[in-house]
Amino acid sequence: MTPSELHQEIKQLIVEALQLQDVDPASISDTDALFGDGLNLDSIDALELATAIARKYDVKVSQDQETRDAFRSVRHLAEFITMKRAAATGGGHEGR
Repeated sequence: MTPSELHQEIKQLIVEALQLQDVDPASISDTDALFGDGLNLDSIDALELATAIARKYDVKVSQDQETRDAFRSVRHLAEFITMKRAAATGGGHEGR
């Protein structure tokens, strides 16, 4: 899967998991903030989105700083998912 395809898939997941009927996935920017000024998501949305990402991509989503940073934008989420999946299959590097 290309990064662009992953970005589109994440946008679709955001809309579906959070039931944002009035948001077109294509209108979500790869770099705009998901919380605050961007999509204006809240902490409940964060929990629902984290659960959806964990299920769909089989990655562990914790409450550490790395995970909080990943939820800044679609691009950051895609990088986080790619890194976690690579580490789980032995294709990534361990540690920081």
